[in-house]
Amino acid sequence: MKSKTEMDPGIWSKLPPELLDHILSFLPLKTFLNLRSTCKRFSSLVFSPPFISKHSSASHFSSLLLLSHPQCYAHFPLYDTIRGAWRNLALPFSFLPPCAAQFNLLSSRNGLFCLSLPNSSCFLVCNLLAKSSRVIQFPLFPFAFEMLTLVPTPDGYKIFMLCSKYSSNYSFVYDSKDHSWTRYDGFQALLIDNFHQEGAPFNGSLCFATPEPFSVVSFDLEKGKWETLNTAMPGELTFGRLVSDPDGGKLYLVGGIGRNGISRSMRLWELGNGGMWVEVERLPELMCRKFMSVCYHNYEHVYCFWHQGMICVCCHTWPEILYCKVSRRTWHWIPKCPSLPDKWSCGFRWFSFVPQFYALA
Repeated sequence: MKSKTEMDPGIWSKLPPELLDHILSFLPLKTFLNLRSTCKRFSSLVFSPPFISKHSSASHFSSLLLLSHPQCYAHFPLYDTIRGAWRNLALPFSFLPPCAAQFNLLSSRNGLFCLSLPNSSCFLVCNLLAKSSRVIQFPLFPFAFEMLTLVPTPDGYKIFMLCSKYSSNYSFVYDSKDHSWTRYDGFQALLIDNFHQEGAPFNGSLCFATPEPFSVVSFDLEKGKWETLNTAMPGELTFGRLVSDPDGGKLYLVGGIGRNGISRSMRLWELGNGGMWVEVERLPELMCRKFMSVCYHNYEHVYCFWHQGMICVCCHTWPEILYCKVSRRTWHWIPKCPSLPDKWSCGFRWFSFVPQFYALA
């Protein structure tokens, strides 16, 4: 007769919680996700130190570029930069509240999306992998906002935006730590050069490049103060966009060089220790000709962002991406997604999407 060995609850119930968390963190990812629905205790394990330590590296997940367009909803073309291949996936937005039946994707950082909800003064921040979301009520309605930027912080995130109302200009900052908005009076209207360009996080501030006369202004996210950086911009600049490396703490400038508002070349600079812009790389001539023909010298359509060691340069009217691999100082094109209809001529908006489980919405 076979004896049946059972786990003695008197022993296993006394297992230290941190040891149990460590054991469960070694489960296959799919099994771990299925386990989360068992109870609140297991659901919270995704935010435990052992799980974060094991899965926080971006190499565990795909590194994706996501294309948003007004004519596609919850069905976005994705380019996998690790495998160099296109995916056409319907992202899992079904867990969102009913008020998010339609939305506009505004910003993406560290696995979080910030969406605007139609016919309301609400934003929604969500994590697709953790299936968590938060509706954020804006204090003014009706309202118009520009240059919204989602900024990760050590204990959550902040949302920065500019707002014009009743001929007044305000800067607003939402802090997820205490779930509140703070309004700061005044901002430089001249910095509204490109509504597709987000602020570049740098040394606790958000930096923006202004149109002519070109300069760099920054907004201190803690103090709520604007200031102009004491740095001379490159000569014969026709347009400028700022991008920051969140891990390396570096600030880059992507800009055109030319005369009479027409760019003849495009270059990449890095802000040096002395506040001077140091040229890093130049776009090869043939690639420059293609890019300038794409934007037709309408530089207000050009925007840039950082993605996993790449500086991506995009145009609101073009479905391809030009990017610079910073470590190798090489330029490349990501071709148009083959599933995109040819009739889509404008409204293209690219986002960096690096999935992360532990980013709290």
